[in-house]
Amino acid sequence: MADDKHARSSKTVNVLGLAGSLRRDSINRRLLAEAARHAAPGVALRVHDGVATVPLFNEDLEIGPFKAPESVVRLRQDIERADGLIIATPEYNQSMPGVLKNLIDWLSRGERDVLSDKPVAIFGATQGQWGTRLAQAALRQTLTACGALIMPAPQLFLRKGEDLFDADGRLSDQHAIDGLAHFCAAFRDWIYLTKANR
Repeated sequence: MADDKHARSSKTVNVLGLAGSLRRDSINRRLLAEAARHAAPGVALRVHDGVATVPLFNEDLEIGPFKAPESVVRLRQDIERADGLIIATPEYNQSMPGVLKNLIDWLSRGERDVLSDKPVAIFGATQGQWGTRLAQAALRQTLTACGALIMPAPQLFLRKGEDLFDADGRLSDQHAIDGLAHFCAAFRDWIYLTKANR
């Protein structure tokens, strides 16, 4: 068992981050970047930067059977190459943003659903007090329908998002820093666990 733990700790998992907001300076996008900086050892996190180029889902844009637009193809390839996916979601009107539902609708198409059996973790931040609890619940439901392997715990809800950063835009709230590091470490272990069980 000790040897198995050592093998795990010496192996890097490659994680793709998706922000559920199109705003360039969104809280959740910034938190993903900070998660990459504060990630636990053994976690390499890269944020996908093409979310804004994905069109609204429309079967008319599929050229031939399951031929998606180039931006969707790139996103699908990024997810396929990653060991796991972290989604940072805002909360709009007590649910997840339309941009995330749109991405999932595209990703659920194709000859193979890239979300099926993919380890996924969800966190979110908002200016309000609830920390995206309802958005995360809605997102979990939709991802479950796609067969994603969603990390059950820890759950991370960050409130008063703008107050978490200093004047230079760096994450300065120690509770949030510790929470992100713990979250990423738990997701690393979740990826190992789901791989072992497949």
